[in-house]
Amino acid sequence: MLSGLMNFLRACFWPKADGYVHTGSDTSGRQVGLLWFKDTGQHFNGEFSMAVVQANNLIEDQSQIESGSLGMHDSGPYGTFLGIYDGHGGPEASRFVNDHLFQHLKRFTSEHQTMSIEVIRKAFQATEDGFFSVVSKQWPTKPQIASVGTCCLVGVICNGTLYVANLGDSRAVMGSRVKATGEVLAIQVSTEHNVSIESVRQELQSLHPDDSQIVVLKHNVWRVKGIIQISRSIGDVYLKKAEFNREPLYAKFRVCEPFKRPILSSEPSISVHQLLPQDLFIILASDGLWEHLTNQEAVDLVQNHPCSGSARRLVKAALQEAAKKREMRYSDLKKIERGIRRHFHDDITVIVVFLNSNLVSRASSTKSPNISVKGGGAINLP
Repeated sequence: MLSGLMNFLRACFWPKADGYVHTGSDTSGRQVGLLWFKDTGQHFNGEFSMAVVQANNLIEDQSQIESGSLGMHDSGPYGTFLGIYDGHGGPEASRFVNDHLFQHLKRFTSEHQTMSIEVIRKAFQATEDGFFSVVSKQWPTKPQIASVGTCCLVGVICNGTLYVANLGDSRAVMGSRVKATGEVLAIQVSTEHNVSIESVRQELQSLHPDDSQIVVLKHNVWRVKGIIQISRSIGDVYLKKAEFNREPLYAKFRVCEPFKRPILSSEPSISVHQLLPQDLFIILASDGLWEHLTNQEAVDLVQNHPCSGSARRLVKAALQEAAKKREMRYSDLKKIERGIRRHFHDDITVIVVFLNSNLVSRASSTKSPNISVKGGGAINLP
């Protein structure tokens, strides 16, 4: 009986002959070392692919794809929700967004009975307010949570329309075919908020005309108040509410002079695109990918290979480039443990969503089963 039990456990938990560690149902994806991936799945508008590779001791990237009803009830509207949340200072903010943002979006979609820019903006604000409540409650015993935040990139496909909302420096890029030549070009469909971009620095300086030190060049890197590179986020309460910019928060996070208005913003940049038959796919990824690949390189890599495994292929290309920059072999980079790995590359999260024009054009009232996949599987555990 004992040997039979052991054989059962081996079948469930030990690596299979294909080299993958199977972690349950198809929605859970697969994991090899620090890499988690789901090579293919079906969403309301076509196929998708996801991959996550961990670099930090605790993974700070979170992600999700939700397909089916975008409202609180089965009456719809139906479509696809995509989220990439690149945390910093800890995993708490990105995990909070992963658990709450889509739920807020569903609530406001039902209230307004449609998908809109206003619905998305309200969902972001409700999520920001919710995390602020968490920080307020935990401040007396865990004050460092005031310095935890996350970038937040969201895509919503509904009624043949793509909405892209962003805070921070994750990025969404569309692969779109040029009718005249047949080539597939990369079109960036998100706006980034990183002060390495001159227009972002100018925006901050215009919002804070009395503060000559709102953006500082430190060790050849532009930073807000010499601390952080992004100008918009969820969380980072210590740079939004002056009452949290004090002891017992670590001195390295505190801004010396008092401030009367929030230094960082939680107002997302939102763009709207009517999808066309030549729009083939969208790549959403944390900045860990874009540090190593250009928009066009990423689009070419997706376009020139089968749909299945696209996200994993992009992660591998980024890691190969990271290894090349350090003059080391990719095989050696993969052997480096989490934590130490952060010296070579960031956590990287990628979602590739393929657009089937026949499915994209169908009405949002067409009923569809609900699908929910959270990127990372077992590596999301504390």
